[in-house]
Amino acid sequence: QVQVVESGGGLVQAGGSLRLSCAVSGGFYSITTMSWYRQAPGKQRELVARITHGGSITYADSVKGRFTISRDIAKNTAYLQMNSLKPEDTAAYYCNANVLPYRGSTVYWGQGTQVTVSS
Repeated sequence: QVQVVESGGGLVQAGGSLRLSCAVSGGFYSITTMSWYRQAPGKQRELVARITHGGSITYADSVKGRFTISRDIAKNTAYLQMNSLKPEDTAAYYCNANVLPYRGSTVYWGQGTQVTVSS
């Protein structure tokens, strides 16, 4: 089985910063992509940022220039550095990992971490 665990959420004032971490562990050969999604109350889950094993990066337009995704392949960990946070960034943030598993599913989600930005 594969486990995905996020950490680093919290309450911050507008203009502040937070750094989220996502650690992947368990039975897999490698991780192909790691992504951050977010879901605000009453809204659909949306992609925030994605990074591939080769280092290709995609950002949602709403976070370009403010958020930075990175990964430590040796630690099977991805990070999301969030700067210049806005109240509209308030959401539950979920990590998604696509892996080459020993067996079973290739897609795994974390339990989510709450980010709240006050105005």
